[in-house]
Amino acid sequence: MKRLNTSRERATAQLAAIETSVVDLADEDLLDFADIFRSKPDSVLGQLALAEMKKRNISL
Repeated sequence: MKRLNTSRERATAQLAAIETSVVDLADEDLLDFADIFRSKPDSVLGQLALAEMKKRNISL
């Protein structure tokens, strides 16, 4: 059980780091990142990119 909790905590921390990395991208870099995932908008990374673009009111 402890190992499972440690694994969950690590996964949560990694996801938070990924989200922070996407938020910290400059607009042009975010657009490039979103363009990479354009063909798979239902992917987690695609969803993160689209959500951040919506916050910034920018689009491809």
